[in-house]
This record gives sequence, C-alpha cells and structure tokens, in this order.
Amino acid sequence: MCAERSYARSISLPPDEVFRNLRNAKRFAMDIGGSLAKLAYYSTVERSRAYVSASSGGDDGDGQDDHHLYEIQEQNELGARIHFVKFEMTYFEKCLDFIKENLVSSHGEMMGKVVKATGGGSHKYTNLIRDKLGLECDKEDEMQCLIQGCIFVLRNITNEAFEYQRHSPQPYKFQTMDADLFPFLLVNIGSGVSIVKVESHDKYERIGGSSIGGGSFLGLGCKLTKAKNFDELLQLASQGDHRNVDMLVRDIYGGAYSALGLPGELIASSFGKMVSAKDGQEFEEQDIAKSLLHTISNDIGQISCLYAQLHGLRKIYFGGFFIRGHPVTMHTITYAINFWSRGTLQALFLRHEGYLGAIGAFLKGAEEDDSEKYCWGENYAGSSGLHSTSPPPDFIPRDRTASFDRFELDRLERPLVSLPALLDPPSYFPDTVDLTEDPDARKYWLDCFEEALGKVAARAVASQPSRDDAEMRAQQFMAKYNKRLETLREHPFAYGSLTVRSLLDTREQCLNEFHFADPYQHIKQQENEAALRILPERLQHLDSLEFRARQVALAEGLLAGNVFDWGAKAITRLMEGDDSFGFEEAMSKLQARPWLVDDLDPWLERLQDHPHKCALIFADNSGLDIILGVFPFAREMVLRGTQVILCANSKPALNDVTYGELKILAKKVAELCPTIRTALSEGHLKVMASGAASPCLDLSRIDEMLSQECQRRGVDLVVLEGMGRAIHTNYHAAFSCESLKLAVLKNKWLANRLGGDVFSVIFKYTKGSKVEGKTPSKNDIGTQQPRKSPETDR
Repeated sequence: MCAERSYARSISLPPDEVFRNLRNAKRFAMDIGGSLAKLAYYSTVERSRAYVSASSGGDDGDGQDDHHLYEIQEQNELGARIHFVKFEMTYFEKCLDFIKENLVSSHGEMMGKVVKATGGGSHKYTNLIRDKLGLECDKEDEMQCLIQGCIFVLRNITNEAFEYQRHSPQPYKFQTMDADLFPFLLVNIGSGVSIVKVESHDKYERIGGSSIGGGSFLGLGCKLTKAKNFDELLQLASQGDHRNVDMLVRDIYGGAYSALGLPGELIASSFGKMVSAKDGQEFEEQDIAKSLLHTISNDIGQISCLYAQLHGLRKIYFGGFFIRGHPVTMHTITYAINFWSRGTLQALFLRHEGYLGAIGAFLKGAEEDDSEKYCWGENYAGSSGLHSTSPPPDFIPRDRTASFDRFELDRLERPLVSLPALLDPPSYFPDTVDLTEDPDARKYWLDCFEEALGKVAARAVASQPSRDDAEMRAQQFMAKYNKRLETLREHPFAYGSLTVRSLLDTREQCLNEFHFADPYQHIKQQENEAALRILPERLQHLDSLEFRARQVALAEGLLAGNVFDWGAKAITRLMEGDDSFGFEEAMSKLQARPWLVDDLDPWLERLQDHPHKCALIFADNSGLDIILGVFPFAREMVLRGTQVILCANSKPALNDVTYGELKILAKKVAELCPTIRTALSEGHLKVMASGAASPCLDLSRIDEMLSQECQRRGVDLVVLEGMGRAIHTNYHAAFSCESLKLAVLKNKWLANRLGGDVFSVIFKYTKGSKVEGKTPSKNDIGTQQPRKSPETDR
C-alpha cells in the first residue's frame, strides 16, 4: 500500500494518452464513486475528409491531370466525440488540477457553468470541484443515470453485452445488437444490490434489491483476511478453494442427495466447516475469501433469478463496482444464475459497465444537442478496450497506463438500422469467422495485418504528396495500429468479437486519427478513368451474345472485376508487377467451372422466370469492378424490368468505391449508355450510400434512408459482391428474399480453409424464405414488363 501511495503522488498525466482533446471540451459530467471516478466530456474533433466533384474540364482520354474524370479535395471538418476516462479516486484531485490547467485557463467561458454529477461522491466532492474548476455540481439520480447509460450502450455499441464462460476455450461470448431491447432486468451490484425492471427508455421500476452486495464482500473480507482493498481480496479468492471452508451436500450425506436432485458438490452451508472446526484449526485466507465470494454471488444470483421469473424477463444484465470485469466475479455470478434458473436464464455483462453512470449523467446535460437522436460508434483508436482484470498470483500495484481506462464514442453522420431483407435480425451475425474462437485464424490474420502495415503507411504518404508532415503522421499511425494489434494478441476480446471486419475498421479509424482521409483516392481515380474508356466495347460485346451466354458473361464479369482488390496481397503484387494486367487477364485467372461454390445454373434458370421487382446491389471495388462488372449487371436488371438500388460505402476504405465517386461515375456511364441514362432519369436506377466505411459489411447497421428505400421499393434480390461483403461477412447471412453472394478468393490461406485455392470462385444463389405470412407469388413480384434497350432490339 505504501508503494501505491508514493506512486500516486508522482503521477503525471500526458494529455495525448489520457485526456485526449481536452482543450476542445465543451461539457462535462462525472460519476464519482468510493474507489473509481469516471469523467465524461464532449469535444469537437477535426478530421480530414476526402471529397470528389465533377471535373469542369471533362475527360478527353489523354490522362493529363487537368482532364481528370473528377477532382479530389481534402477538407478539414469537425466531428463530435464523447470521451470517457476512468481512474482511481486516489488521483481525483490531481486530475482536477490537470483539467483546470488545460481547459479552464484557456476557456474562460467554462467558469461558472454546471457539471452534471452522479454517484455517492457527487455530494462529498462538490466543494472541491467548485474550488478547482469553478463549476457548480448539478447532482443527478444515480440509478436513473445507470439505466440511461445501460440503454445507450446496448443501442449503440456493437458486441456490448456478453456471457462469461470461464472454462470455455473462448470465455467471452458476445451478443449481437438486439433491436428488441426491452424489457430486461438490470442488477446493479455496488455496496448493496438494486434490481430494476426496465420496460422502455422512460419506464422502469426498482422491483427489489439486497443489502448483501459488494460492501458486504469487502467489509467482511477485510475483517476475515489481511486484504486491504477489493483487488487484493479478489486476488485471494482467485487462489482459494471454497470446499475447505464450505460444507457440501456430500459432506453431510456422503454423496449426492438424489431424492431431492442435489449434487454432492453443491454448497449446503456457506462457512459450514468453520462451525465444527477443532480448537486451534486454522483456515487459509484464500479459501475464506473464495467462500465469501460464493456466498455473496449465490445470494445475488438467486434473488435475481427469482425476480426475473416473477416478472417473466429473459435478459439479466449485471453491472456495478462488484463486477468490474473481474473473471472470478463474473464466473461465480454466471454459475449462480445457471444453477438457480436450471439453465433457462443467462447472466449478461457489459464491456463498458463501469461507464454507465457517467454516460447517463452526460446525457442529462446533452438535451440541447439531441445526443440520443444520433447513432454513435466506438472509436477503437482511442479506447482502452476490455482487459482481463483478474489479479495474477504475483499481484503488484498497476502501472500508470493501467490506472486510466478510456472509452471514446464518435457521432455518426446518419442513423443506422437493420436491413429489412434480413430473415431474422436478432440472430444475424455479420462475420463468418470469429477470431476470438479460432486461435489459428487469429494468429494468421493478426500477422497478416501487421505485415501489411508498412505498405498501408506508404500508400497513405503517397496520397498526400504535398504534405510535408505525411511521413511523420504515417509513422504515428503505424505505432498506434501496431499497439492495437499487440493488445488484441493478448486480449482478443478487448473490443468485442475479433474479426477481419473489426481489424479493418480499427485500421481505418487509426488512419483517420492521423488525417489520412483516403489513401487510395488517386489510384481509384486512375482506374475509374481507364475502365470508362473500355465500357462501350464491353457493352457492345455483351449485346452481341444470346441470352444464356450473356448472363454467363455478366456473372463472369462481376467476378473478374472483383479480382482488382488492393486489399489482397496476391493481387497487389500482381498489379504492381504488371501494368498490363487488365480485365481480360483477370477473366483468364478465374477458376474453371465447376466453381468452388457454383450456383450459376440455378441462377440462370431463375432468370428464365419473371423479373425481380427491385435488386439491391452492394458494390465493392472502384475501376474495372464497378464499371465493367457491376454497371453492366445493373443494366441487364433494368432491361428485365427490375428496379435497381446501387449503393456504395459512405466513407473510403481501401480501393472500394464511395458514394461520392459512384454518383459521378453513374453520370459518366449514363453519357455512354442510354439505358443507364433513362433508368437514372426515370428513377429505375438509384444510387445510394450504404452507411458503411469498411470493405466488410454489417447489415444490422446500414443507413436509415437506404433501409426506407428498400422497404418502399420492395427489394426482392440482394446482391453482395467481394470478399469483404460476401465472404468475411454475410456468407451465412439469411434473407427473406433471393440473394446472390459472389467473390473471387484472393487470399490463399482463406481459400485453402474453404477447400479451394487462389482465384477460386464463390457464386452462391439462395432463394430466400419468409419468416411469416405467405411467400409472394409470381404476380406479387415484379409485375413490370421488360423494357427494351434503346441500343439494341434484343
């Protein structure tokens, strides 16, 4: 303890590591407990954003800079971010001094304003906050803040809730975001226990509780052992064996009590063996601590189950100081819930449960910003993540970086919702492989992303040739992302389910942190211009083919275009080493039929039937992919009488086409193709933003406007192309309508795992089904008659 006190006096607080962007902070909230304090503040963050606009000079095909297809600009813009910092109360006064030095002194307008505060310490430290910051404390109800914070994280944070299974190869089982959030039971375990039934955002009721909680565990534990704080007590419990202290059923009956269904290992009497101890018999401290932990946890688990069953609730979320992410605590709570409910209920924990009160308090002061009307996303680049806090056997005081945890949320530009065509949104899981559950796959992909880091940084520098500081920022990006990879090697569960998608998202966020808006913007521009020059010849060739041959060529064109992926190492080497590698060369690389997954024939048979009403196409790469692969396919759909929604990423990721680029490309394609021109003008073809900023695609978080348009037009065909959208994610996604998932496997390791090789083809066609109601008949789907092309009589 002396070492901890000495360390506290010497602590320094580097703003870049702990209180990021503090000088731009606009509003504060605090959750002040007995051991931990949580600070929340809102700031505006300057980001670099890539914009494209149609070139005034046009494109004469000579490739000169002043005749590009479109112009590229990078502009700085302000985004909203909420910062949360959690630290031990030992450092509270030091942190207030730091805030005063870095904020109040440079922002006089903060003086005299109010800070929202909750928690037991909000009363105790009112005068200190006023003296240090000149801010009055507006105290908010602690339970109300906890509930609002819980609802907020469950609605906004991917993989927020999880089950804990200590003896499983992967103990953290993360839950998908549940659109049907209510009702649920919130069990907050602080000094005591409060049990709250939450029915809606503003309808909740404390239905029970217990005086036996975290305070009981700590108070009794410190009296029964030499432990002086919560961590030391848990460290003892993690080493103990409660069977040396507790009386079990087998100790009384010699085995199980079968008549009553009681197993022999069941605790019959907590601390029961201490009653009959012989004079002078000593019990080990760690065994006493473990018995005490079981006593408290079993009691909480039992009453939680009883209340859940009494009110017909299926979901029980646990939070509070008693939990704190400690595996020993979560295991005992989980065991108790499973036992008392006989497996019908499961204990659910939250990655950010320590921040719930601070989030709720912050929301109380954010009404003028309509914070709850926006969607928010976790900023992996600035958040500490969930770490295992189980004290090791050789427990020592934690170092400075472990004493301060951070959590950051970025406000998204538009609300995100589920795709209406998903068959069962609550069971939808976007990712094909969960790397937290697959050690071999995890090692491969972490190594793969680490090896690619240098090339990504070099590409970022090359995208900003006029910026003198680009090299320095690229080095900072590499250090930041490499640190995240190191964290994920040690704690693969830190940010929820570890997947290829989350690794890509984290990399994009780290690039954005250092103002690299779109590292592939110039490459995409060149490839788009080159592909447009080839498009008329491509369309002429397709129009010369008979129906079946044309459909085969369109499918192969989608696949060949998908080869051009700068995110694939094998393709990068190929394109960097051969400037002549083009569409025909890509076509020749495709696996010969039968493909690895080959549903082409069922798809061709389906095309002999009535047209689809509306096809939703999620586009992938720029250049040959979108222009020679996707647009001809969309054109064919339009000619069949099918409406088409063609959507692209809202923000850049690798060489994927963005919504801004796609709008310009659609107009240029329309100049070359009367069918596309007519379809755009009449609204049969609509270009939209997906809401994504990743090569992968989470269909539970798409742009709300896209979702509404899908419902309005009655989408009955979903087309997903590319490894990111159809293999790494959504390969197992089920839809209520027909779907096409197609990609060329450009990663040898993944191809081998799927039973193929590089350039193996996935062409997966599924008819889809309905959750309820009748399956649409032919007359229900696409009653439009096929429209003839102005260019052809076919």
